[in-house]
Order: sequence, then C-alpha cells, then structure tokens
Amino acid sequence: MTSSTDHARPIMPLVYAVTITGILSNSLLAPAIPDILEHFDKPDSSAGLLVAVGSIPGIVVAPLIGIMADRLGRRAVLVPCLLVFGVFGLVAATAQTFTVLILARLAMGFGSAGMINLAVVLIGDHFPNPVERTRAIGRNSAVLTLGLAIIPLTSGLVTDVAGWRWALAIYSLSVASGLAAFVMLDRSRPAAVGSIRDQLGGAGIALRNPVIITTLVVGVLLFALVFGVFLTVLPSHLENEFGLSAGWRGAVIAVPAVPSTLMAFNLGRLKSRFGRAATILACALGWAIAFTVIASAPLLGILLLGTVLYGLGEGGLIPILQDAAVGEAPSEHRGAIVAVWVSSARLGQTIGPLAAGLILAGASTTAALWVGAAVAATLAVGLAFSPLARREATQPGDSPEAAAA
Repeated sequence: MTSSTDHARPIMPLVYAVTITGILSNSLLAPAIPDILEHFDKPDSSAGLLVAVGSIPGIVVAPLIGIMADRLGRRAVLVPCLLVFGVFGLVAATAQTFTVLILARLAMGFGSAGMINLAVVLIGDHFPNPVERTRAIGRNSAVLTLGLAIIPLTSGLVTDVAGWRWALAIYSLSVASGLAAFVMLDRSRPAAVGSIRDQLGGAGIALRNPVIITTLVVGVLLFALVFGVFLTVLPSHLENEFGLSAGWRGAVIAVPAVPSTLMAFNLGRLKSRFGRAATILACALGWAIAFTVIASAPLLGILLLGTVLYGLGEGGLIPILQDAAVGEAPSEHRGAIVAVWVSSARLGQTIGPLAAGLILAGASTTAALWVGAAVAATLAVGLAFSPLARREATQPGDSPEAAAA
C-alpha cells in the first residue's frame, strides 16, 4: 500500500467524502428528533434509544472492520460499509413504525462502524510523516466539523419544509460515496499483514500502551458527551425551554462547527507551538466551561456563546486523540488499533444517549445538561494527570522536532 505523499493529495477528496458520510447518522437525525418522536407518539426519553441504536454495532464491529481492512484491503471493506449505510438509511426514511425505524438504524450502524476509522486509516497510509499526518487529520476534522454545520442546518430546514422523512432520505447519498470509493481505491493491502493471531496481538498493543489506553478512556467520555448531551438532550431542551422549531434547532446545533473548523485547521500549528499537553488541556478546560454555560443559560444568546466555546474544544480534542492513536500504531496494525479506538468512541456514542434517556425519564433537560457539565469537568481534571498530557508522541525514526509538532 502506497505511503508516498505524492499520491496522498488525490486521496483526500475521498477521505472527506467518507468522513461526511460517516457523520450523517446522528447529525442528520438530531434536529428532527422531536418531530420524529411526535410522529410516533413517543416521549422525550425515547430519544436516547433512537440515537444510541445507530452506534451499538460499532462497539463490536469496528475492531473487526479494522482487522478485515488490514487483511483484505481498504476498498474491500469500505465499499460494503458505505452501501449498507445508504440502503438501510433509505429504509429508515420510509419506516412506518418506530420499531422499523429503530431496526433500520441498527442496520445502518453496521455500515457506519467502519467509516470514520477507515478515513483516518487512509490518512495514515498516505501520510507517513508525522507533521503532514497531523495536518491532514486536522483538515479532515475541519471538513467533519464543516459538515456538522451544514448537515444539521440542512436537516432542520428540510424537516420544516417537507418533513423528517425527506431529511432522513439524505442517508441514501452514501451509495454514491461507495461507488466513488470503488473507483478511487485499488485492491492493495498493507505489505506486512501476518496471521489473524498476529493482528489480534497488534490490537492488544492498545491495551498496553499508556497513551493509547488514555485515548480509549477519554474517547468514551468525550463521545458520550457529544452524543448524549449535545445531540440527544439539546434538541429537546431547545424546543422545551426556547420553543425552537426544527429549522432553528438545526441552526443552533450547527453553530459549533464554525469555531471547531477554525480550531481543526490550525491544530497542527498550535500543537507545534505549544505542545500536545498544553493544547489538549486548554481544549478540555474550554469544553468544561462550555457545558456549564449551556446548562445555566437563561437566554438563547448566552447558550449560543456556550456552543461556540464547545466547538473550539471539540475541534481540538477529537483530532488530537485520533493523531495520538494513529501515531502510536505500527503501520501493519494501524487499521486494527485505530478500529479499537473507534470502538471505544462507539461505546461512548451508545452509553451517552442511553444515559441521557434515563435522566430525561425522571428529570428535566436542564438537569441532564448539568450532568454533562459535571462529566466534562471530570474529564478535564483527568486529562491533566494522564499520560496523554505528560508525554509527547515519538515513533521510531521520528526526529525530536517532528515528535513535538
């Protein structure tokens, strides 16, 4: 599998397309959640299951996707993932019962399990230089956050104008991404794959490397907050406390994408100047403050300021975690190790909404937001004493300057 940067730039449009497709599942759904629950006569607490079910398969499937991608090649695995997501996304859009909708989203979860991690793996394959890799991951994260601005806004507007079914029909665009992946990727595989036992042993490195294990734990908490608080609780909070329709809910959910994109685009520069430890701690502290502002905001304008700060923190934390996981992974086991990291993220994406649903069943959306603020503060304190904050990544052959970049 080529690793020359001469071939790296043409792959990035595909990486961006896969990344955008990979975030459709919940970013497209979030603004329409109250409308969907109203259509099927379900309480706010059902939002947790609706969001979480799309992430459940990824907890187990993501590591298998990584192993298969290392053995069979990236195209052989990525293309089916995209097609499954698109086909069952269309089933979700046309579901006549809430049960069918849940089952369709469960099936979509099998497809989405491999998208984000394989996009990052493709970057790792084509950008062996740590500085260039950090820059590419940052730009991919910027595209992701730009999508997080456009997708909810589009979904909210389509829901207001034509209904939630037309909004969810956008899932079917994943089929086009699958066809593009089939055309652009070749059948090559990493040169040193080894046996499945060797690959499982390579994935086991994640459980022994202190930096990688930290990214796993932080990934669970981080994505629990994103999917449990921001994408599950906030839409209902905006409707209940501020009376916002789907279009306006989509606009508010999209706000963090602008500062998050700016942060992601400049992440390589910030990390090079201040180091990984200072950058990640600043982002984590900002995130804790953001959740506190969102939970306590008496006015929509104040809540919007909190979402801006939220976007800055998210734009730094996610790519830093991805870069740390990729940077510690040997190339022949990169797919498996990154997939383990994504599996932890999927666990957070599942736990967060389910926990939010339980809280909403017995408390208000404001109370659920305050729980999120407490978890974010705990995360910031934990990171201050973690190996991820204390040690800068170094790899065999990396120069000290590259390791600090």
